[in-house]
Amino acid sequence: MKQRIVTALWGIPLLLAFVWFDTPWFSPLTFLVAALAALGALEFYRLAAFSGGQPLTLFGLVWTLLFIVSARLDATYEVDYLAPSLLGSAVALPLIWLFLRPREGALVSWAWTLAGILYVGWMLSHYVALREEGELDQGREWVIFALFSAFACDTAAFFVGRAWGRRSLAPTISPGKTWEGAIGGFIAAPAAALILYTLLDVAGLSLPISYAQTILLGCFIGLFAQIGDLSESLLKRRAGVKDSGSLIPGHGGILDRIDSLVFTGVIVYYYVIWVVE
Repeated sequence: MKQRIVTALWGIPLLLAFVWFDTPWFSPLTFLVAALAALGALEFYRLAAFSGGQPLTLFGLVWTLLFIVSARLDATYEVDYLAPSLLGSAVALPLIWLFLRPREGALVSWAWTLAGILYVGWMLSHYVALREEGELDQGREWVIFALFSAFACDTAAFFVGRAWGRRSLAPTISPGKTWEGAIGGFIAAPAAALILYTLLDVAGLSLPISYAQTILLGCFIGLFAQIGDLSESLLKRRAGVKDSGSLIPGHGGILDRIDSLVFTGVIVYYYVIWVVE
């Protein structure tokens, strides 16, 4: 517990700095997301290998990073064809390679390779798109809103489950997770969204949504942040490991820390694009 708190104390200000500052020639957030995606992809393919798969790790790592870079390029230069091209090549190239070099379980290896690219690379690229997209006003504020609402959900689920958790949520996937913790996390997300909305408004950085929309988006975050958490728990359970890694003291690996963020960025991005804009 002490390690978790210490990590949060230095990690949160550093994260805010990466989100806040940006220049035309260098994006700290893009750099951070690329680093997290690369490490997360390596952990993902390590878990896939433990699960009996043989993913094309190098290919998956390269395409994961290309998705992050393409989000920055698309937002800056409006290169709309990059993401579809990457998706098509991510599907086709490893499949062709595996069939040209036959191996046992080729289709399973292809599926693991593609899953890592989409789960880590494509999904995390939405944070870069959210921050950098020229058509989105206040991209910086939206990223802060998404990140810290998800963190609130994650933290509340942990502490509520630890204090009052009695009924197991998904015993075959993650025995430590409880319904009480899930409900606490779900409630905390819209509550944190309202607090963040108010704080940003006081600071003169108000988001172009109503209180009702804030609560609704917070509820979406509270749901999908926990789906992301359970998804990573399922992967670890299949691999037979407790943590995805040991890089972050008190938190485990990169995937252990960003699991609740993976779906959140996608949800907030498309909510803003389809509903707010």
